[in-house]
Amino acid sequence: MVQLREFASRSGWEITREYVDHESGKSGDRDQFKTMFEDASRRKFDVLLFWSLDRLTREGALETLQYLNRLSSYGVGFRSLTESYLDSCGMFKDAVIAILGTIAKQERVRLSERTKAGLRLAVSKGKTLGRPHADFDTAQARAMRATGASYRAIAMECGVSVATAHAALRSENVCAGMAASA
Repeated sequence: MVQLREFASRSGWEITREYVDHESGKSGDRDQFKTMFEDASRRKFDVLLFWSLDRLTREGALETLQYLNRLSSYGVGFRSLTESYLDSCGMFKDAVIAILGTIAKQERVRLSERTKAGLRLAVSKGKTLGRPHADFDTAQARAMRATGASYRAIAMECGVSVATAHAALRSENVCAGMAASA
């Protein structure tokens, strides 16, 4: 914070407010972050100075670009203290946004490729993907349902969620119907 204040002072900027979040930057649902955007939309300040881009947000390249574009749409500039190339106040403002957009697009492509490669590797090693199968006594559940028990009561008795009980009994009914017509 001290370095940010010193930089603002050397730049001749008046500090109108400091926004300090104690939550992780991985989410945009932070009180001070939201307040900063509300103030930016009301033009309560002209430039947002932050230590580094990862201190502003860690949500990913696309989301970061959207936040920076949002600031720009409000007429608010941004500047990173430690990343001098992230300065929308200079003459390369449009170039910075274009470069960040390209980086965001490439990051999304890389993330997708890494995810798919990881899933293929896991499957090749015999890993079963998806949620674990909920094992419970379907015969007991079927019998309870036949006596008029609700899905909630069945779920509580069998130790599964209502959705799991409903889905299991529904899939059994479909399978039974298929077997009867075959």
